[in-house]
Amino acid sequence: MAVSSQEIEQALREALQPASLAVTDDSHLHAGHAGAREGRHFSVQVVSAQFNDLSRLKRHRLVYDALRTLIPRGIHALAIEARAPGES
Repeated sequence: MAVSSQEIEQALREALQPASLAVTDDSHLHAGHAGAREGRHFSVQVVSAQFNDLSRLKRHRLVYDALRTLIPRGIHALAIEARAPGES
């Protein structure tokens, strides 16, 4: 079964306790793209206190770690915007 945006949202809520979170399935924008056969495309906008004082790379690693069991189920691409509270 293909991974859903709701499953991604649930995993991120459990792992990061975000102040705000939006998960968007962008797969329809990539129809015909070679990678579209390998899985779905998602965008994630997340604000979490766990990102305080972390580099962009470390923030992305936390997101990928939270999704580690879902990625093999069909996440082909993930666009991440990860901010700490108060950052614009």
